[in-house]
Amino acid sequence: MPDAKKTNDEIEETDNLLGDDVAIDTAHKAIEEELEPEVVPMEELLANTGAFDDFNWEAANKHGVAYTKEERQRFTERYDETLSSLLENEIVEATVTSITSGDVVLDLNFKSDGLVSVGDFKDMPDLKPGDKVAVYVERQEDEKGQLVLSRRKAKLLKAWESLKDSFENGTIIRGTVISKTKGGLIVDCNGLETFLPGSQIDIKPIVDYDQFVGKQMEFKVVKINETIKNAVVSHKALIESDLAEQRDAIIGRLEKGQVLEGLVKNITDFGAFLDLGGVDGLLYITDISWGRINHPGEVLHLNQKINVVVLDFDENKKRISLGLKQLQPHPWEVLSANIKEGDTITGKVVNVEDYGAFLEVMPGVEGLIHVSEVSWGNQQINAKDYFKMGAELEAKVVTIDRDERKMSLSIKQLTNDPWEALSERFPVGSRHKVKVKNLTQYGVFVELEDGIGGMIHISDLSWTKRYSHPSEFTKVGAEIDAIVLEVDRDNRKLSLGHKQTEENPWDTFENVFPVGSYHEGTIVRRDDRGAIVQLPHGLEAFAPIKHLKKEDNSTAGLEEVLIFKVIEFNRDDKRLLVSHTRYLDDVRREADETVKKEKDKEVEEVRQTVKKQQATVERSTLGDLDVFSQLKEQIGEDKAE
Repeated sequence: MPDAKKTNDEIEETDNLLGDDVAIDTAHKAIEEELEPEVVPMEELLANTGAFDDFNWEAANKHGVAYTKEERQRFTERYDETLSSLLENEIVEATVTSITSGDVVLDLNFKSDGLVSVGDFKDMPDLKPGDKVAVYVERQEDEKGQLVLSRRKAKLLKAWESLKDSFENGTIIRGTVISKTKGGLIVDCNGLETFLPGSQIDIKPIVDYDQFVGKQMEFKVVKINETIKNAVVSHKALIESDLAEQRDAIIGRLEKGQVLEGLVKNITDFGAFLDLGGVDGLLYITDISWGRINHPGEVLHLNQKINVVVLDFDENKKRISLGLKQLQPHPWEVLSANIKEGDTITGKVVNVEDYGAFLEVMPGVEGLIHVSEVSWGNQQINAKDYFKMGAELEAKVVTIDRDERKMSLSIKQLTNDPWEALSERFPVGSRHKVKVKNLTQYGVFVELEDGIGGMIHISDLSWTKRYSHPSEFTKVGAEIDAIVLEVDRDNRKLSLGHKQTEENPWDTFENVFPVGSYHEGTIVRRDDRGAIVQLPHGLEAFAPIKHLKKEDNSTAGLEEVLIFKVIEFNRDDKRLLVSHTRYLDDVRREADETVKKEKDKEVEEVRQTVKKQQATVERSTLGDLDVFSQLKEQIGEDKAE
């Protein structure tokens, strides 16, 4: 038997190690069962001690027992085995032991009980001792050594787990619509707020969201965000799943040509969606009426019940195409047999394209007026400028094909063809005042009268000027004089000229601007190839770029006035080439010749002068010779003496 003389400090140390009163009682019972400690009387203990200061306080305890280290460890392990192990941040089940005015005491089979505020159990008004509740372990022990629990967090975590389960496994959850927001509703699902888009409330469009606020509904989670703990729910998904079997059954019984009753549930620009009793079908705008309509709303309205025919369906894609006009005979089949080629009919313009306009004779029966059948003239017609939507027009039936359901119409054939007598009314050589209708790169299109037009080629605008574009000569809407040059009745072409209204000046230009003549000219246009030079009498000539070199070796520029030499004259091609460089060459050559003549003249004058001087010198020399002879003779005579 171990020594029973232990101090009170030892037993108190054991108590502190084991925990609260319950633990202490348990430990005491274990000790009593295993040990029978010997109780030592105080008198005997004091008799065996010395002075008070020498008392060994570690030797014994008045009410205690002594344990070895191994015994203490064994007792502690046995004590811990009697308790539940709790982990922080997990949900556990607890039993309500008591309810006070402010707290609910919970037993978790832990070394201490837990306390949760009564306010966390507002959703359980009938809560009583013995009930089981789920709580969240926030901390095993706070600063005061108490267990920290939360029922609110337990509810939120369980709610989130149910949302995840609904998203992953398709389970149904319940929630209460608490408010309206932009684009949908906010739903409380067991304490967590989720978003219900307006498009997911019902299979039919919802306009008034307020009617759902406060209602309890069932949902499926269709989208989830783990990071921010957010979810999107759908009530429509439940309805669609309920209708899936019904839809499959309906589609399984469908046949092409089958007539069904449908309810118009939605109208769009391209058609209308019909509820066929659990499955939707699409009625395209082109299958609503045999006639043209701009919008399905012209014929249909919401919640209208109509009979439709099944045109096509796809079992895999669950698509059903419906038709309404197919329940009526085609208008071409009931078109009056009296309408034939050559008849004049009245209709409404229902469509305009670049190539012409469609005239509706009756709903579902249309004829095409091609742009070539608008006017007898050969000017191009802009259909979108000529025809107006909804306009009432008369037209002549040119062709009609009831099998192909096609009809071609003409407006111009309502009047006589003016080209039949065109040669008589506009003979070649006749002069007319014409109106400019259009300008192109190669010429001017003019109108002589309504339906009769022709073209003036750009080369026939002027005898003397060359235009790069007709806009340099005239503009649309202007009136000019023109001469008829050619009439092509078969091809309906009329050629005219403007320059022919004046005499051809090239007959006299050859005498005025002969090759080699010099003329003052102004550069009016210039490019990389050369320049257009304006000469006297309005004549334009061309100077190649190499013929624009000036005396200082620079190139002549725009608006410069220079002297040019005519180097080529072509009367047939009406072409005149000029050169300023050649003019300078001629000037230099002439100057050189003048200088040479002057030099030659000077040389001749010098030669004559020298010749005269030489003659004078010769005479002087001869005189000297006579004097010398006389002197010689005189010297000779002197010697003789």
